[in-house]
Amino acid sequence: MKKLTSLTLLAAALAAPSLCAEEGPWMVRLRAVALQPANKSDAAPGIPADAIHVSNKTIPDLDFSYFFTPNFSAELVLTVPQEHDVTLSGTKIGTFKHLPPTLTAQWRFLPGGTVNPYVGAGLNLTLISDVKLASGALDLDKTSVGLAAQAGVDFKVAPNWYLNLDVKYVQIKSDVKVAATGAKVTTVKVDPMLYGLGIGYRF
Repeated sequence: MKKLTSLTLLAAALAAPSLCAEEGPWMVRLRAVALQPANKSDAAPGIPADAIHVSNKTIPDLDFSYFFTPNFSAELVLTVPQEHDVTLSGTKIGTFKHLPPTLTAQWRFLPGGTVNPYVGAGLNLTLISDVKLASGALDLDKTSVGLAAQAGVDFKVAPNWYLNLDVKYVQIKSDVKVAATGAKVTTVKVDPMLYGLGIGYRF
């Protein structure tokens, strides 16, 4: 009986770490993301092509992933509204804020491994607000819908915990308009690259 009790306790002790390390279908990550716009814009009377630039910025993002299968997951990326400076031929003409939630479907190549690379594709919805351009003379479209693509890798550093590297390309564009009439002046393609580093927890 003593031997049986000892074996039972030993088995429980050995099983405990694996139970604690059991991973569910959800993962939450917190990242620091460097946003680098493409800064493409159409030429307009008195405005050369690509003269309108949106400032680079490092932003926080919080994302939630759900694993439908070991190989297939979906990721929703959220942040808070971010303010950017806008320049015309190097001269600041104002600011605007944008909120860019992005949803992607991901394929993972090495599920369960210590190193788990993935690729993804999906959609971005950007909401633009607080536009202050040319002392109120110019305005921007308030929404932009575009494609998103990503590649990244999760490194398992402890049970349930991961270090994440992620690169995204997101299509974001907006027409610049005369505020008083709504007449289009030019189209700006922000189309940023986003380089992210963060930590994730799967549960």
